[in-house]
Amino acid sequence: MKNHIPNKLACAIRCSLIAGAASTAVMVNTAIAEEDTENIERIQVTGSKITAIGLESSSPIQTVTAEEIGMAQEPEVEKILRDLPSTIPGDGGNVNNGTAGAATVNLRGLGPQRNLVLLNGKRMVPFNIGGRVDTASIPTAMIESVDIVTGGASAVYGSDAISGAVNFILKRDFSGVAVDTNISETADSDGQNNYIAITLGGNFDDGDGNAVMSFGYVKRDPVLLADRPLGQFGIRTDNGAGYQEFLDGATAPAPISGCGGPSVVDISGSGSTTSIPTRFEVLGTPIGLQFRDDGSLGAPCSRFNFNPFNYYQTPLERYNFMAQSHYTINDDIEAFGNFHFTNATVTQQVAPSGTFGASLVLPLYNPLISSSALTTMLSEANAARVGGTLVAGQNWTDSNANGVVDSEDLLNVRLRRRTLELGERSTSYESDLWQGTVGIRGTLLDNYDYELFYQYGESNRLNVSSGYTNLTNIQNALMATTNENGDIVCENGEAACVPINLFGGFGSITPEMAAYASATALLKETYEQEIFGGFISGELEFATLPTASRGLSLGLGFEKRTESGSFEPDECWKQAPASCLGGAGGNILPISGGYDVTEWYFEGMLPLVEDVTLIESMNLEFGYRAADYSSFGSNDAWKVGLNWRPIESVLFRVMEQRATRAPNIGELFSPVTRGLGDATIDPCSVANAGNIDARLKELCMATGMTAAQVGVIPDIIAGQVNTFDGSDPDNLPKPETADTFTAGIVLTPELPFADSFSLSIDYYDIRIEDVIGSFSPQEIIDGCYVLGDLTQCAKINRQGGDLTGDLAGIDTFVTNLDYLKAEGIEVGYNLTYELDSWGELQLNGNVNKYLTQESQSSAATPVVDCNGFFGTSCNPISDIKATTRLTWAWDDLTTSVLWRYQGAIDVLPNEAENMFEPFRHIGSYSYIDLFASYAVTENIEVTVGVDNLLDKQPPVVGDTAGTTAYNSGNTFPSSYDVLGTIYKAGLKLRF
Repeated sequence: MKNHIPNKLACAIRCSLIAGAASTAVMVNTAIAEEDTENIERIQVTGSKITAIGLESSSPIQTVTAEEIGMAQEPEVEKILRDLPSTIPGDGGNVNNGTAGAATVNLRGLGPQRNLVLLNGKRMVPFNIGGRVDTASIPTAMIESVDIVTGGASAVYGSDAISGAVNFILKRDFSGVAVDTNISETADSDGQNNYIAITLGGNFDDGDGNAVMSFGYVKRDPVLLADRPLGQFGIRTDNGAGYQEFLDGATAPAPISGCGGPSVVDISGSGSTTSIPTRFEVLGTPIGLQFRDDGSLGAPCSRFNFNPFNYYQTPLERYNFMAQSHYTINDDIEAFGNFHFTNATVTQQVAPSGTFGASLVLPLYNPLISSSALTTMLSEANAARVGGTLVAGQNWTDSNANGVVDSEDLLNVRLRRRTLELGERSTSYESDLWQGTVGIRGTLLDNYDYELFYQYGESNRLNVSSGYTNLTNIQNALMATTNENGDIVCENGEAACVPINLFGGFGSITPEMAAYASATALLKETYEQEIFGGFISGELEFATLPTASRGLSLGLGFEKRTESGSFEPDECWKQAPASCLGGAGGNILPISGGYDVTEWYFEGMLPLVEDVTLIESMNLEFGYRAADYSSFGSNDAWKVGLNWRPIESVLFRVMEQRATRAPNIGELFSPVTRGLGDATIDPCSVANAGNIDARLKELCMATGMTAAQVGVIPDIIAGQVNTFDGSDPDNLPKPETADTFTAGIVLTPELPFADSFSLSIDYYDIRIEDVIGSFSPQEIIDGCYVLGDLTQCAKINRQGGDLTGDLAGIDTFVTNLDYLKAEGIEVGYNLTYELDSWGELQLNGNVNKYLTQESQSSAATPVVDCNGFFGTSCNPISDIKATTRLTWAWDDLTTSVLWRYQGAIDVLPNEAENMFEPFRHIGSYSYIDLFASYAVTENIEVTVGVDNLLDKQPPVVGDTAGTTAYNSGNTFPSSYDVLGTIYKAGLKLRF
């Protein structure tokens, strides 16, 4: 498959290879020989399946090399990718409450579900029905490089490649034995991360084949919020309560005497109203009291500090195995295959469970209620009856029909009790994921490359949630009375039922009560993916323009893909409207579904002009992909691009693409269940009482409130509100479509002060329409009560006037939203300078500048501008993010310094009024990381490193400044370094 081409083409290829930030070429079969540019192989680049001589991509490609990965000394590739200017954090080790126990990549801030993750150019099996890929399943030791393509790539790879594609390229040939070990630990002597990988490989049959196996193990220790001063207690986002104590190094203010307990703070502090002692509320009324340690009732006196129990870094234990091989059968056929398996366990932990906002029926004859508390209850309830908010048959059962509330009656209440006696809540995500590929590739007629392959992947996960209250059993336990022997028993007569005492402080729940009131729930997730495909590519010499020396390179291909997945919850999870788990946020119903898709595609690269003045080369790139889905029908994707090299050292490139994303299994087949969403305030609650005018009062009443309830019912709790989520079978989402445009220039001039230099500047514009998603709860609340949109008001369901009851919540069904857009400029540069006998200096980096990062759910809702902002609708997105690395290599010693920078951000303008003024702005951040390695012998290399050398501390924003998943411990743990300085050391053995 050798081809004789002019030296100028070899120079063009070398230029494209040097410009690593612009377009990294992956060699097919052999590499370019430095001294022989007469014989050059056809090459293939990420973002195309064509193999052609001198191929240069019209799309920008950023490459992370194995050397760069090694300098990071990080076994979790997600942590390396999240620092790139082109990404924002996805799920990972710094996401606790809201994690799926995986590690995802979020390219351009458009969502992990909108960038396709590939392994050697082929899809990876998702880990769940949301179609997302867990990058933790990729063995770091086997990675040769990671290519990141900006802009749609659906014409090449199919659905999901809207913001681009992330292609993990594995080492093709490996001989010998490699042992890589690394350990890291924070300056506080915690958060240890241990890694070891053993790789074995070699050639066989006189070099016609190569086989390699790699085994890896990672163990990541947890770091609690309690382990850092910033996370030890909550700081209120709205008024800054607790901030001064943090600055002073003090503890959170303690509650008044008689209102104590573990991890409780004064009522003025930050924390949950599900506290110790128990909060007492009657649904639909202004009654809001709190028990004391002695069992009496009084005004609210404490909040629960839930911070210390949560993780800044979740624990992980992971085992990886990978094997791959290729064998040349003859000059025209090569067989290949690979297999990888990952077993991983991630554990999430949050504060102890409780009864939270659950609606409970309380018999006032319960003998565990003190006489003092009962007197207060009766007095308050009768006052609410007179005031019109307590109504028989609604929130009060008048058992003896005497028209007054007395000890024979029942009240619909909330008993907000934090059940520390049950221990912390946790969920372990135990996953087994494997994927295998087999195929053949080679040449036909000396000029055409082909490949046929079959791939199957499977993910099996078991999620175990423990430490939760069993709300069904608690309701049974509250229905207590005294039997003829004077014993306190449950009215249902079940021997296992133990009456529970929620009417006091810590310790009122005995071990026997706790055993009956606790619950553990199981959830099994499965996903399967099967792909059969092939393509053929080559040059059609007869299709050569008179102005060019090479003909049209054309590729044709097909894929048949089947996807299926399921959710199998146990009976506890299935209970409606909420599961039996107190504080789990809702219920889960079984999901089972799938689809198949048949796709045909073609790609072409046509040389237009070569070797004329100001046109050394000009190529037209194009492609089209047609897909037929069993779930919704057909759609298509296409691309048209042009690259022009006026002289050897300058390349212009431009690409226009239409990309698509089909609805995934979760978006198509999810039944309606109750969950939790993020919101800042209920405008109809007591928290907004001073701002309720006649117009707002009318809107509040239109959503199910009585006039007496407006302005007196409780506000939402801890920045969360109940939601009703799922697919609408009568209005299933249609595919997303994206129009993406990129244009850029790559410069590779010869400079007198440098041995090599490359600079790329690229503009990108990605606009996605018919975005598959849901209106946020805050959008619906604002749409109703601020904009007066009655269609949004219809999505608000109140119970007893408020939004915190079991049957209350906001409808947030999956639908097609208006648009999502990212636009910006990215710069990449690389400079190398030889120091003669003193080695070599290399400077490289990337800078991303967002021009636009916005979305709009509908024409009736405001545009959400996230560029340079943070808030409940925007995870932090700096308008400028950059990395720069300076490396000095001298003989056996290599040293390197990395500068990570992200620009300043502000709170969303519409949320600024409800945020403490010092928290509204986060200044720019710079982190300095160091690395050094020394080759002790040919076989032994020692590495050391320091991350966050200057111990830069994260910003303080309080506990409700963003979404629950990304705003934790009073900051944004995934966006900023929360663990402080980290020391790293490693050992590499090669034989």
